[in-house]
Amino acid sequence: MQTDRKQIEHGPHAKHSWWRVMCLTGVDYFSTLGYQPGIAALAAGLLSPLATLFLVALTLLGALPVYRRVAVESPYGQGSIAMLEKLAPQWWGKLFVLALLGFAATDFVITMTLSAADATAHILENPFVPDFLAGQRVIVTLVLLALLGGVFLMGFTEAIGIAVVLVFVYLALNAVVVATALVHVLEAPQVVVDWQRALSLDFSSPLVMIGLSLLVMPKLALGMSGFETGVAVMPVVKGDMEQRVKGTRRLLTTAALIMSVFLVFSSFVTTVLIPHQEFEDGGKANGRALAYLAHEYLGDWFGTAYDVSTIAILWFAGASAMAGLINLVPRYLPRYGMAPEWTGAIRPLVLVFSAIAFGITIIFDADVDAQGGAYATGVLVLMLSAAVAVTLSAWKKRQQGATAGFAIIAAVLGYTLVDNVIERPDGVKIASFFIAAIIVTSLISRATRSTELRVTEVHLDSLAERFVNDACGEIHVIANEPNARDQAEYNDKLRETWATHRLRSSEPVLFVEVSVPDASEFETELHVKGEERYGHKILTIESSAVPNTLAALLLYLRDRTGGVPHIYFHWTEGNPVVSMLRYLVFGGGDVPPLTREVLRQAEPDPERRPRVHVG
Repeated sequence: MQTDRKQIEHGPHAKHSWWRVMCLTGVDYFSTLGYQPGIAALAAGLLSPLATLFLVALTLLGALPVYRRVAVESPYGQGSIAMLEKLAPQWWGKLFVLALLGFAATDFVITMTLSAADATAHILENPFVPDFLAGQRVIVTLVLLALLGGVFLMGFTEAIGIAVVLVFVYLALNAVVVATALVHVLEAPQVVVDWQRALSLDFSSPLVMIGLSLLVMPKLALGMSGFETGVAVMPVVKGDMEQRVKGTRRLLTTAALIMSVFLVFSSFVTTVLIPHQEFEDGGKANGRALAYLAHEYLGDWFGTAYDVSTIAILWFAGASAMAGLINLVPRYLPRYGMAPEWTGAIRPLVLVFSAIAFGITIIFDADVDAQGGAYATGVLVLMLSAAVAVTLSAWKKRQQGATAGFAIIAAVLGYTLVDNVIERPDGVKIASFFIAAIIVTSLISRATRSTELRVTEVHLDSLAERFVNDACGEIHVIANEPNARDQAEYNDKLRETWATHRLRSSEPVLFVEVSVPDASEFETELHVKGEERYGHKILTIESSAVPNTLAALLLYLRDRTGGVPHIYFHWTEGNPVVSMLRYLVFGGGDVPPLTREVLRQAEPDPERRPRVHVG
């Protein structure tokens, strides 16, 4: 938590007003207007407006309350993942977080590739585009992704500035298109009558319409993106903690209300004004329903301006995903020791994620429909995890009404996710690839970084301070694995040290005992406690790894006293491979050689390196 606090107060990003940050997260959310009405018309047909109403209800009554609560419970921008991390202890919690990060990566990376691919579709469908670009879908998409990465390489503030302009222009043009379409509906009410007549002919009763709309509603889940990113970028919102939380809640609410209004009206006008065959593959409204109305009712010049705005915001929709990734990944993997330290920097991460986006674009041939299932799966998994997290949080706080409400929301999101997975299993397949890649690379990184010092600070209590201050000359430390902790244990260990290492009985010694409550943690802040037992001075420490802790303590004692300390071990029995696995998983293993290796890496000068004695 201390790390997160530092990142907020002293992080690399300048802070911005909530409405500016909303524009950055909103380029993903609002850009779905470019394709959502067309997807709704294909999925629900004449029921598109009704299915969209249910989607809006789920957004305002489900996702919005959940994420407003997440903003309060997780104010440092970790999101629902951090809330669930606390529920699963030790390695199980870490693996669970890695799995959720896999779905988050699916959501954010596919946001980049899908939005860029849809921007390409709008480019190639425009009547003024040169013929030589026809058939160059992948090349155009890769260029857009490269430009997106270039913006983030310039800096985060520049990305927010671009997002503000794009969102305001795009929403204004959409307002003009929707308002113009509504005027045409009012001038020709027969289109509404025809739509109502078609509904009555195709469906036997209103209950059937409601039931079918609920069944197809999961296919519209693309229109619910942006919430997880909204809480992930909380540290960028200007103000103290209270202001940051209020600003984020205002951000989430404003974006949801704006989008809900546009979704309802756009779904209605596109359904009643556009012939259904135009939504199908090859039709002029396929993936661009509002663009179709812009060209139809406002002319090709306005339609082209709308196309340019849509292309720009779809291209930049990946910016909110990139922002989510570069705020989310450094909060987990480096802290777990499961990523190199450079992953805490922005520019290297931008290059890595851009390369991954290039690969996915090539694999899926920049096809929007092929990536839609994976996108919806990532969005819904993160929303479901958030709903479960806030449900458990409310239950632990004995808030019965909130618990019941959030549990219902979680159940609805669970149904939506399952239905989507059954309908489009590609999302789970892609997410599984990301999860496997993250877990494998994370464990390899954890193994290669295991002999780093891994201790951020060392604190001594008053008795431990006195022990260290009373030591004169060379400091002699005996490493003891605590068992019975009776007088015989300490006396036997002391006699063994005298006999094996020829240590004079007149020289004062300190026993040090390290226990490992959670070996899954990587970095540790040491709190050293002093204790006197049977006339012996003992330092006790809790940490995530014994060798690293002993090495850090010895270096601290050296720097504190100016003398090179000595530590004494006895050889451990057992298979070296098994010992290494015990070290990686449980923080123990063959402690003496590992302690020396950590010291060797931390202190290159042999003359200043604490002495390790084994007998």
